[in-house]
Amino acid sequence: MSSEKRDLHFNNWKHREALAETMIPMIGALYRERNVVTSVFGRPLVNRSVIAILKAHRFVKQIDEVGLSAVDTFPILKVLATLELGPSRIDIGKLAVNYRDTDTDQSIEDYVKRELAGTTGVSSNFKQQDIVLYGFGRIGRLLARILIEKAGSGDGLRLRAIVVRKGRAKNDIVKRASLLRRDSVHGSFQGTIAVDEEDSAIIANGNYIKVIYSDSPDSIDYTEHGIDNAIIVDNTGVWRDEESLSLHLKCKGAARVVLTAPGKGDLKNIVFGVNHGLITAEDKILSAASCTTNAITPVLKALNDEYGVESGHVETVHAYTNDQNLIDNYHPGDRRGRGAALNMVITETGAAKAVAKALPELEGKLTGNAIRVPTPNVSMAILNLTLNKHISKEEINSFLRETALHSSLRKQIDYVNSPEVVSSDFVGSRHAAVVDSLATIASQNRCVLYIWYDNEFGYSCQVVRMLEHIANITYPAFPD
Repeated sequence: MSSEKRDLHFNNWKHREALAETMIPMIGALYRERNVVTSVFGRPLVNRSVIAILKAHRFVKQIDEVGLSAVDTFPILKVLATLELGPSRIDIGKLAVNYRDTDTDQSIEDYVKRELAGTTGVSSNFKQQDIVLYGFGRIGRLLARILIEKAGSGDGLRLRAIVVRKGRAKNDIVKRASLLRRDSVHGSFQGTIAVDEEDSAIIANGNYIKVIYSDSPDSIDYTEHGIDNAIIVDNTGVWRDEESLSLHLKCKGAARVVLTAPGKGDLKNIVFGVNHGLITAEDKILSAASCTTNAITPVLKALNDEYGVESGHVETVHAYTNDQNLIDNYHPGDRRGRGAALNMVITETGAAKAVAKALPELEGKLTGNAIRVPTPNVSMAILNLTLNKHISKEEINSFLRETALHSSLRKQIDYVNSPEVVSSDFVGSRHAAVVDSLATIASQNRCVLYIWYDNEFGYSCQVVRMLEHIANITYPAFPD
């Protein structure tokens, strides 16, 4: 390689790096002052490092042959910083690509103003919605991280308290704060955490979160802590039917309940993006279904709408969970007593049947099973489907790619075409499912799809989207 070529690459990198550094305070100001969340093809930019911003741009190369760099998006962001924007979600990557591909002589400024006409001059009319996390395990702590990250200007969802049983350690609250601060799978908390032991609270990035100790869901007066009309997010998995979950509503200050597990009986199981339209103001108790149901249902909906699903089998290769034993010991469930970190464990999953609660048209068409494997996070669903139409691998991949980029399911479905990705590459994915396109098999009217999903973080993002919908906190997205 010649020195000129080597210098060209390095100088280009330094230029993009400098642009990303300049973008960070602009992105932060839009978020804190106006509740505007910026992204690049669905990859959020708020609170991201220089390298993370550049990698978000690099990702576009997977789905657009021309690719994208900060050179393309920086002019878009500069225009955004000059506008009086209302709360919104703006994908500067898609705006940049659309502008590049538009055959027009208009300036970037005129183009952006036209595209964002629906949000300029609009102020926030959101009411702060109190959120209480009942339980503080794997899902509870990830929900806390996401809620704190999304606090923004302070309008919208506000994490006000967590409810736990008193631990045996004298420094119980310090230990719980430490678990929020450090995570073996998801890494360190992005920010600062302090503890107010005297008033029993955790302060995370300025969010004052009361720690309430209780042994039962009906024994708390939330109003004593300044909490009212709260949505209680029960992530314990102990109470799963309407009768037992209704105990939460006996507490002063509690208004609604969301269960982060499959609900039993006639409880509505909601997969956001698919059937959240079923939620009414009269629904006081709702389930956010399971991580696997959230992963497979959006993909199945897209396929059923486009091709029709005649029948199928869902096999989930699932990371082990806290329900299993670390080493061999008694467990009431079959096989789950065997050491989770040492074995592949065949077990049941209700996800295939649960799909019908969100997609009634697939009632009785799917079977399912599960294999728990010795990895702590990220799972895979293998969809073996018979469709009503003949399709090719190229056709179905092209359809799913477009679905991931441009459909109403773009927050639920992601798409990857790398030949080197493995499970750990999807830790922290905010999508409910990621289609591994290179693994797709299709012949006549049969197809096999491989769907990755972060069964912890991706699912938690789905729960937060559901909470925003319940609280009537919906943001216009641009471009449409």
